Amino acid sequence: MSKKGLRDLIVIGHVIRAHGLTGLLRIVSYAQSRETFLKAGSVFLKTGQSELHEAKVESIRPHRSWYLLRLSGLDSVEQVEIFEGAEILIRKDSLVKPDEDEFFWYELLGLAVYLTTGEYLGVLKEIFPTGSNDVYVVENQGKEFLIPAIHQVVKEIDIPQKLMVISPMKGLLDL
Repeated sequence: MSKKGLRDLIVIGHVIRAHGLTGLLRIVSYAQSRETFLKAGSVFLKTGQSELHEAKVESIRPHRSWYLLRLSGLDSVEQVEIFEGAEILIRKDSLVKPDEDEFFWYELLGLAVYLTTGEYLGVLKEIFPTGSNDVYVVENQGKEFLIPAIHQVVKEIDIPQKLMVISPMKGLLDL
């Protein structure tokens, strides 16, 4: 697949290891639901720098804190062992577009973050979910700021301009 083609893909999980003897993959999913895998129809398993293996999704089901994924054409433990640690990707265009004030993580990562005063805060480098809301990790010259992804703080997100404007709550940026 070309570099352009790789840009059309998004990581939605990774393979932990084979599960059982019949070709099931034990995976960690980054997607909000298993429906993302089913709606995509097929996934790409990335094992190396650019080695991709495309396979049709046959089924996915929860198992403890992971998921078990069955892919077409993979019927034995020997066939799936080579995918241990592989990233799982899907085509971006297979994702259901979120509501107007919701964004995919890949759209937010790399945004320049500014305060409502116009002061530059840093670049959004990482996002992690919590029980109630996501938290944005904004980095600037080795300093990290943890910004709650709530309407009281995040005032504007402009994907085409690649920027986010926040109004920090009292004490949020104090160290």
